[in-house]
Amino acid sequence: MKVLDTRAMEIAEIHKTLRRPEIDEVTLEPQVAARLHEIFGRPLSAAEAVAEIVQDVATRGDAAVLDYSWRIDAVKLQPETLFVSEEEMAKAQREADPTVVADIRAAAEQITAFHTMQLRNSTFMAGPGGAVLAQRILPIDRVGCYVPGGRAPLVSSALMSVIPARVAGVKEIIAATPPNRQGEVDCHILVALQEAGAHRVLKVGGAQAVAALAFGTESIPRVDKIVGPGNIFVTLAKRQVFGRVGIDSLAGPSEIMIVADDTAPVELVAADLLSQAEHDPAAAAILVTPSKTLLQNVLDEIERQLATLAREMTARESLARWGRAVLCRDLAEACELVNVVAPEHVELLVADPWALLSQVRHAGAIFLGAASAEPIGDYVAGPNHILPTNGTARFASALGVDDFVKRSNIIAYTEAALAQLGPVAVRLADIEGLGAHAASVRRRLL
Repeated sequence: MKVLDTRAMEIAEIHKTLRRPEIDEVTLEPQVAARLHEIFGRPLSAAEAVAEIVQDVATRGDAAVLDYSWRIDAVKLQPETLFVSEEEMAKAQREADPTVVADIRAAAEQITAFHTMQLRNSTFMAGPGGAVLAQRILPIDRVGCYVPGGRAPLVSSALMSVIPARVAGVKEIIAATPPNRQGEVDCHILVALQEAGAHRVLKVGGAQAVAALAFGTESIPRVDKIVGPGNIFVTLAKRQVFGRVGIDSLAGPSEIMIVADDTAPVELVAADLLSQAEHDPAAAAILVTPSKTLLQNVLDEIERQLATLAREMTARESLARWGRAVLCRDLAEACELVNVVAPEHVELLVADPWALLSQVRHAGAIFLGAASAEPIGDYVAGPNHILPTNGTARFASALGVDDFVKRSNIIAYTEAALAQLGPVAVRLADIEGLGAHAASVRRRLL
């Protein structure tokens, strides 16, 4: 991890060293670039490859989806095997570890309870002259929930994306997740999707899955919104189809900032930084502390713990690229840096985290105290772990029930209400030079 000192650098300068690349700026790994060259017969950037895939799926439908599933993922599917069958679902229930199934159900219960709290009712109010003004809230008809499955079976992402859709009352939830080369989906992901409430599971991943859900094919119905995290190809595809369908966000690699003081347990600070670094070589793990002693002890402890990790090399690469240990003047300055970065996760490992909470304005999720490990939020706490990344916590929020509903305004005017405020509308329309608008109201006032 690189060590930075706010005494020697301004907050703005430190922020520059922490700036994550936009998706268009991401450099593909050489083996990925070579694979794209092999598949498409010419060198392509990720954005160019995604544009070609999306257009092809929009044009050729099932044939393109099956083609890319074979060429990219080496999965041989047929139109009739694109979706997980009832027999495959039953097999997953038989093969899944009973203890893991119980754990999935326990997590699903907590996630459901938290998201049920987010439900909002339609609202009505009395307007002037007996008018009725309302906002009606209805669930989206059909959504697609993308569940990554490349590096590991992310059962937690299955729960976090599908459960709020179910709680919101979405009529049809289609989960999409990449299968293995035998065309099978991990049994624990299937159990999680069943417990979460997915209606169907599409055995397709990558940009071709996003395109199929956005445009629809002969076998895959078009959805109204696509949510869920994914790799750069999934993210670029979501951006390209936005407007034709809704999306939740353009998620980037995982991030954590830990604000710690002398009271923070060194081994826990190191463990929590590594919990994010092991995600991906592009993940960011950042420590901010006013204690030089703690900073050095954490760096030493990270080195000791790295040797125990199965994903040691991934974590080492992440720390080398994006790991930072920042020595700040005090906790107020630490929070200032957090607000500038606006990270996905923030841990407050300080003597009085509740006192510090009000100073943190921009973060996807905030964890207070030593018992509140970030991975608890990933799996069982209940709040959603699909969070804004790459600084978007300045304006974006965690996935929730509101992402799966739409609001319609309702206006029911009476003659009395029209007589009272109609002339105001006429005058405003005239000011804007919209004569037909004014005439529409004026005719009703005669």
